[in-house]
Amino acid sequence: MVPSALVGGEKVTKKEKEILRLLEKDARISPAKLAAMTDMPVAEVDAILRKAEAQGAILRYKTVINWDRAGEQQVWALIEVKVTPQREVGFESTAERIARFPQARSVYLVSGTYDLAVLVTGETMHQVAAFVGEKLAPLESVQGTVTHFILKRFKDDGELMQGGEGTQRLPISL
Repeated sequence: MVPSALVGGEKVTKKEKEILRLLEKDARISPAKLAAMTDMPVAEVDAILRKAEAQGAILRYKTVINWDRAGEQQVWALIEVKVTPQREVGFESTAERIARFPQARSVYLVSGTYDLAVLVTGETMHQVAAFVGEKLAPLESVQGTVTHFILKRFKDDGELMQGGEGTQRLPISL
């Protein structure tokens, strides 16, 4: 029998969490392998996956790519955004509007001096700066922004980006 709980405030079973965690680590795991890893019937795993997809617990299956190693340079920036909350909707409408821009990879409501953190990518620093100056900063509810260009990614979405190579430091001699 397939457990009925997955999302929507219902209790998620231990097996459902286990399947979701395994998929989060490797989206290429087949239902048959998931079934073997969790000691469940394949049909039950399939049903859990279909339900998780239908209810939005699984949004998509993802591959993390190190674009530097794939030969494509990308510029990443973390932009802090100060927003005037709007009556009845707070930060929601501004965050949703920013999230619709293709340059915005992630948008988060955060605590602290700024209200939103936006992870942005572009082909050049100029392109990211143009996005901030022409699209983001002019939004009516945006009071200010601070842009932090990411100089090097060591870990992204749980994956080490450099393949486990150790830091190469020269010895210090006196």
